[in-house]
Amino acid sequence: MECIKNRRTIRKYTTQDVPSDLLNSLLEEAFRASTMGNMQLYSVIVTRDMAMKEKLAVPHFHQPMVTSAPVIVTFCADFNRFTKWCELRNANPGYDNLLSFMNAATDALLVTQNFCTLAEAHGLGICFLGTTIYNPDQIIRILNLPKLVMPVAAITVGYPDENPEQPDRLPISGIIHNEQYHDYTSADINSIYTYKESLAENKHFVEINKIENLAQIFTDIRYRKEDNEVMSDLLKRTLKEQGFDR
Repeated sequence: MECIKNRRTIRKYTTQDVPSDLLNSLLEEAFRASTMGNMQLYSVIVTRDMAMKEKLAVPHFHQPMVTSAPVIVTFCADFNRFTKWCELRNANPGYDNLLSFMNAATDALLVTQNFCTLAEAHGLGICFLGTTIYNPDQIIRILNLPKLVMPVAAITVGYPDENPEQPDRLPISGIIHNEQYHDYTSADINSIYTYKESLAENKHFVEINKIENLAQIFTDIRYRKEDNEVMSDLLKRTLKEQGFDR
């Protein structure tokens, strides 16, 4: 599909609303994604109300598209619904564990990608909010998520009001492994990342931050070890609080 090959992240949207019937149709089609045991271990929260979007802006680090987009769609790993069904049918569920969370998260992320592709094919723009798993406890409170439900992805959706440059991607030769994983030599790494490092905007990031190279943008500024450890601890605590503690 051309929409995949030409996709780009949209952070600015027009004031045109996204009709509920269109959104629901896209979600229903997205729900045809592969799923563990045909259990459909996901739920979707659609946010349109500005007051709710302003609340969600806080755990999403006040990124402006959270409040400017007509819709935010939060995809959740959900074993609550399936567990309740089992209990009502005199079946003994055992889904309060890490494996079950991983199964539900995988289900939810497969649906998320389906939805993104479908939305873009229908002329909508989307932005994936990676901050969803940074502050899951806050999102849980805001969206009133019960036990065995965890937010795993959030997408802003609307009609694009910009046409940004397409972000770079690594060459497929650096990602595809035939038959077995073949570890990378230093020469391989240099070859794979040379183009990314050569881009003018990336060179500019290095220059204005007064560091040695692009890799240090990631390790020292954007995704620091100490931040990762703090957010990892929060994620583990939240999983336990949500009932995935076995």
